[in-house]
Amino acid sequence: MDFSRRRFLQSTAAGLGCLALPTAFPAGRVFADETKPAAGEPLYRISLGEYSLHRALAQKKLDHLDFAKVCKTDYDIDAAEYWNMPFKDKAADKKYLDQMKQRAEDAGVRGLLILVDGEGHLGDPDKAKRSKAIENHFRWAEAARHLGCHSIRVNAHSRGNSDEQLNLVADGLRRLCERARPLEINVIVENHGGLSSDGAWVVRLMKAVQLSNCGTLPDFGNFGKYDRYQGTRELMPFAKAVSAKSHDFDEKGSERHTDYIRMMKIVADAGYRGYVGIEYEGQRLPEPEGILATKRLLEKVRQQLVDEAAKG
Repeated sequence: MDFSRRRFLQSTAAGLGCLALPTAFPAGRVFADETKPAAGEPLYRISLGEYSLHRALAQKKLDHLDFAKVCKTDYDIDAAEYWNMPFKDKAADKKYLDQMKQRAEDAGVRGLLILVDGEGHLGDPDKAKRSKAIENHFRWAEAARHLGCHSIRVNAHSRGNSDEQLNLVADGLRRLCERARPLEINVIVENHGGLSSDGAWVVRLMKAVQLSNCGTLPDFGNFGKYDRYQGTRELMPFAKAVSAKSHDFDEKGSERHTDYIRMMKIVADAGYRGYVGIEYEGQRLPEPEGILATKRLLEKVRQQLVDEAAKG
């Protein structure tokens, strides 16, 4: 399973279900570092990605302003990962953002990040369009700052061959990170189609940008034909968030497409101790049931990893 039991044991408080802080983390985790919890925190914490409820949002069964409250009341989750599409015209609307922030605080929920879609390609070959995409994304960095989030998630999309796309995306991503740095906001790249689903390519991108507030958001299910375990292993050294993608579950509650034990061992072995976000995209179970099934699985795996460590 490509997991170092020795390293895991060294980082776990034996038998207590709590973690000792790792002695070192990859460079670049400087803003609102969610990968280093206080002493006594669990192996990882669980957050909820708003996209898990995209059908409810589209059908007007859920108002975006109620998402934070729903995290707590319906799922007993205290951390929210927002999706920009339900409030796409509100990035610069301070009154609306104030409402979001207040409702989250009232519910006892913290905002972690904003997933940003539909704002242009940061690697657009057209220089003017690339600059416009940077401006569009920067508004969301400002919104994230206003909401108390630590990051915005972006897509690394472009056109051309592998090297051409790498250079174009690196330019747009670097310029956006430089703009976001004074706000103390990270800009994190998800494996989300195209070359971004190639773990080795994303590693090259991170090394090309080489800025402390630039990182990754490994998603378990977005690697396409690329091996998801290898891809996650490659992206984890740069990770500032993790997305636990789920689609379907067997009779024992395991995810049919992803071995969560294997995957979470990769995450833990990388030294990551932050939030793991639920992102349910299945069709068989209704969204609420799929979210709860994913949460139960993450909790079960967390306990299993702690129990294994305690046994030595």
